[in-house]
Amino acid sequence: MATVKNSSPEVIRQNFHAVKTRIDEAASAVGRDPDTVALVAISKTHGAEKIINALTAGHRLFGENRVQETEDKWPALLERAPDVQLHLVGPLQSNKVKRAVQLFHGIQTMDRPKLARALAREFDAQGRQAECFIQINTGEEPQKAGILPSQADGFISDCRDTIGLPIVGLMCIP
Repeated sequence: MATVKNSSPEVIRQNFHAVKTRIDEAASAVGRDPDTVALVAISKTHGAEKIINALTAGHRLFGENRVQETEDKWPALLERAPDVQLHLVGPLQSNKVKRAVQLFHGIQTMDRPKLARALAREFDAQGRQAECFIQINTGEEPQKAGILPSQADGFISDCRDTIGLPIVGLMCIP
């Protein structure tokens, strides 16, 4: 969802439904089932009040940027809405993999072999899986993280076939 200055429950509800309608129309226009398209509301840096308003509007898929912020903010929110799915959309350091696997249903920033191996080990250790998305640096900008497009096929193959990760998609940074 776009950043909203007025984050009243009604404004959040209206915006959520407007975006959902646009997604449904776009999916239908290309012959795709709208139910196969997921809207990830980025809740990083937003306080619980705004998130509660989005939860009240019916949204259940959120993206967070940092493990620590998620640990601080989401336990109370998850008591209100235990069906929420959380995705990590920010960089993940190898030393935070254990906590990330405990918190997130999706990791959208798979960008290096060391991280892939650490996640696979932790998934096994916890007996838990999370959807994994390969982060692609489509703009090939050196200051941005992500696999270069020319390296994507090999990395995806290694993650799936060699390491055994549940790769479900791409997260591209232009």
